[in-house]
Amino acid sequence: MRYEFKLPELGDDAPDHAKLSFWYKEVGEDVDKDEALCEMFTDKATFDVPSDVSGKVLEILVEEEETEVKVGDVIAVLEVDEAP
Repeated sequence: MRYEFKLPELGDDAPDHAKLSFWYKEVGEDVDKDEALCEMFTDKATFDVPSDVSGKVLEILVEEEETEVKVGDVIAVLEVDEAP
């Protein structure tokens, strides 16, 4: 089943957008739940974004250093066995 991985909420004091520094995983690689999938940054912080599911990366929709991504935007598509 396809699962759209979205940029999660960044926190109460954080902005509603960030830029992607780099991907820890490439298309075709497996990712475990709670494993860092990518690194994002804002003007105030750099942070890892963990996957909320286990699965395989099917598509990467946001390139490294691309324009700002808003909370809730789909940044990757994963293949998962079951919906979270």
